[in-house]
Amino acid sequence: MKEFLFVFRNNSVGAPQGSPEEMQAVTQKWMDWVGGIAAQNKLVNRGNRLFGDGKVVRSNNVITDGPYTEIKELIGGYTLVKAESLEEAAELAKGCPILAFGGNVEVREINPL
Repeated sequence: MKEFLFVFRNNSVGAPQGSPEEMQAVTQKWMDWVGGIAAQNKLVNRGNRLFGDGKVVRSNNVITDGPYTEIKELIGGYTLVKAESLEEAAELAKGCPILAFGGNVEVREINPL
């Protein structure tokens, strides 16, 4: 099997917001989705959420603040899965809860060195 990276993208307008109970329900949807992938023995690493701030190191060794929140799509996190093909990995991504909030999942094959 091959390994694939799911990159979760969303914008702040579509990000889920609400009461603690509503946020817990959203969290449960993520846990259920990841648990379903794990139950198929296709989860490599559940990944993590990413903080919004960071640094960008450029080729001339200049370090700047970034990524910038002015960008329309923010990378919110990632997960690693295994599948036979890019198409199968994309099918696994179809159930991602971020899709209900206007986000998307970028699916990329990982090229082992």
